[in-house]
Amino acid sequence: MFELSNGHKVQFVVASGGLGFDGLGWPWEWPLRWTGLIRPRLFTAATKTLTLNPDPGYFRWWKPRECFRLIPGGAVNKFGLGNLGLKWWCKKIGPLVNAGCLPPLIVSIWGDEEELRQMARALNEFDLEALEVNVSCPNRAPLSVREAVSRVLTVKSVSRFPILVKVSVAQDYCGIASKLRGIAEGISLNSVPWEIAFPDERSPLWRLQERVGGGGGGVSGLPAQKFNWHAVRQLAKLNAMSVIAPSIMEYADLAKVDALKADAYSFGVIHVRTPWQPTQIALRWLAEHQQL
Repeated sequence: MFELSNGHKVQFVVASGGLGFDGLGWPWEWPLRWTGLIRPRLFTAATKTLTLNPDPGYFRWWKPRECFRLIPGGAVNKFGLGNLGLKWWCKKIGPLVNAGCLPPLIVSIWGDEEELRQMARALNEFDLEALEVNVSCPNRAPLSVREAVSRVLTVKSVSRFPILVKVSVAQDYCGIASKLRGIAEGISLNSVPWEIAFPDERSPLWRLQERVGGGGGGVSGLPAQKFNWHAVRQLAKLNAMSVIAPSIMEYADLAKVDALKADAYSFGVIHVRTPWQPTQIALRWLAEHQQL
């Protein structure tokens, strides 16, 4: 667990999009929430990444397998940054945040510097826990240290919230973290580009890759652990900011990332495979540590 400068304590995190744009889950998860199998308020949820303007992304409901496939122990996705844009979020979701109807929420944002500046200013109106500046997308060329740092500094200059940064193993993540010491309060890791996770294999999303470019998608779950957890160890040694460990897939993983000196736990693709399990894991941890 770590505490943000506004006093919010971060322990169990739902990675960007795991519980939708509002932290309550996607419509097909609502029955699990109504029955208590998913308890959103146990978590600090990061929204699916927002952009200033609507972005169609690559998901099409009539052919979902074109951009998403389950693989042994995880998944690969090429959703892109599909979302309805900041204006939609501010109109539909923001008022629910201010009314206290939603779980603790981090809004994840992506854009160039001017877009991020506009987004951060608009989001100051809402009672968020933090902003996550997403400077990594497995379907786009990785940003340089300079580009990533500049985007985070832009958000920091106009936001009233603690800042988190989301990076990729495809980047110089230690270089980014070093430059953001004292600026960002936490760092998380995105899915692993297919080309890093499986350098000798063709992505199952190759048809979409051939059509739109940008790599074979982002790999999550067990196949991503050795890459992302190596980064967790390196970032923890750097001690520039708190580190949120991704790719938690079972209860035993908590002890494994504790040994890497992670400060918080993040649940991603597990919400697709077994969406009730993060709640079970969190409740078990809290019970065993006498925090229930």
